[in-house]
Amino acid sequence: MAGIGFELRRLLNQNSYLSMLRAYGYAALIGSGPWVMSILAVMALGMLSVVNSGLPQAPRFITNFLVSVTWLVASSLILTGGIQLVFTRFVADRLYENRADQVMPNLLGMMTLITLVAGGLGLLAIFSVFDGTQWPYRLLMAISFVLLCNVWCITVFVAGLKAYRRVLLAFALGYGSMLILGLLWQGHGIEGLLSAFAVGQGLLLFFLMGMVAKTFPSRQGWAFNVFRAGQWQPKLLLVGFFYNLGIWADKLVFWFNPDTSVSIIGPLRASPLHDLPLFVAYLSIVPGMTIFLMRIETNFAENCREFDRAIRGGRPLAEIEQWRLAMVKSVRRGIYDIVKVQGVTVLLLMLAGPSLLNLLGFSSWYLPLFNVFLVAVAIQVLFMALLNVLFYLDHLTPALWLCALFCVSNVVFTLISQSLGPTFYGYGYAASLLMVTLIGLSRLDGEFSRLTLRTFMRQP
Repeated sequence: MAGIGFELRRLLNQNSYLSMLRAYGYAALIGSGPWVMSILAVMALGMLSVVNSGLPQAPRFITNFLVSVTWLVASSLILTGGIQLVFTRFVADRLYENRADQVMPNLLGMMTLITLVAGGLGLLAIFSVFDGTQWPYRLLMAISFVLLCNVWCITVFVAGLKAYRRVLLAFALGYGSMLILGLLWQGHGIEGLLSAFAVGQGLLLFFLMGMVAKTFPSRQGWAFNVFRAGQWQPKLLLVGFFYNLGIWADKLVFWFNPDTSVSIIGPLRASPLHDLPLFVAYLSIVPGMTIFLMRIETNFAENCREFDRAIRGGRPLAEIEQWRLAMVKSVRRGIYDIVKVQGVTVLLLMLAGPSLLNLLGFSSWYLPLFNVFLVAVAIQVLFMALLNVLFYLDHLTPALWLCALFCVSNVVFTLISQSLGPTFYGYGYAASLLMVTLIGLSRLDGEFSRLTLRTFMRQP
């Protein structure tokens, strides 16, 4: 995310209210814009399809489509979570070495591997567990799965292209096409909606690939250097895997429990009581993500770079300590600002909760769970900020343990909350995030206190 950090600092250095508003706007769009756009587009397609159907309730195929897309997103993120971090770090290292020509060939190599693995798993799934569903539906699920896996891997580092408007335009074109085609093809049922989804993902992938090829031109074709020994860190692979599995762990627990879920299509299940308020609550993450980007990618990133320069330049210990304390101060201020802004957001949404759920056509029975998820999502922003700081410090071992603990605790606490009854649904997810965030903050204090010594010891 270094690219947006430079742009945000440039805007803030102009010292005007307009530039400050532009900086916050950029942070909001880049930090949350793509995935908010994707959630809203899929939800809008479902809601507009209901309206166009002329029926008081959603036709069965729309529910099947929304649940199918949810499973596609979950499975593709869990599968590629690790490789996303590995490749992002590989790109960052090559750019630091002024070897930008290595980006595109290795991106093609990585996407080839992902296509083979995701395609193989997709074919295995449609031949083994999707009995009873139509073959066009099965093939579209496999194609969408492969496309989504590739889109996640290229999306995670496009912020470094410093082409924010084009990135957002690519997402707008991709999901806009999906929305328009979905409305045109809804007469073909779930196959029509899934075809629109696949075309939208294909267009998005095409646009993003074009931007990367233009920014990082290379005469080399395919390359697989990213997978060579010494070019990647296994810890990053595990961090990405456990983090994404942890995010979806409580949903999977609810989906696989027959008492809290219903069968939708083929092997896919859903838990309406748990899923609907959670996905709406996720939209509240925008203010926290904006502050997170502004604080971490500007103040902290700048202090971190100066700290590194001071050590490499052999500056006096007093100057090095000055930059270390500046890093600590910027992190604490960032966490405080996230708590303040996200706290106000949660309170406002809790007050507006009854009206909001009524507007979306949800029952008031969802309100208690919606409030719990609002708090959980707010804590998740803190956890993400914490992990980002550990990534900046290159302290991957504590990040790995935190993500593994989050994954395991989310499963255990969610099972406990399920056994206690509907009143306690959602508390498992919130409790696991709160636990790992508190442990992480405590560990971060220790990492900062030993930072100067550890950084000196790692110098060649």
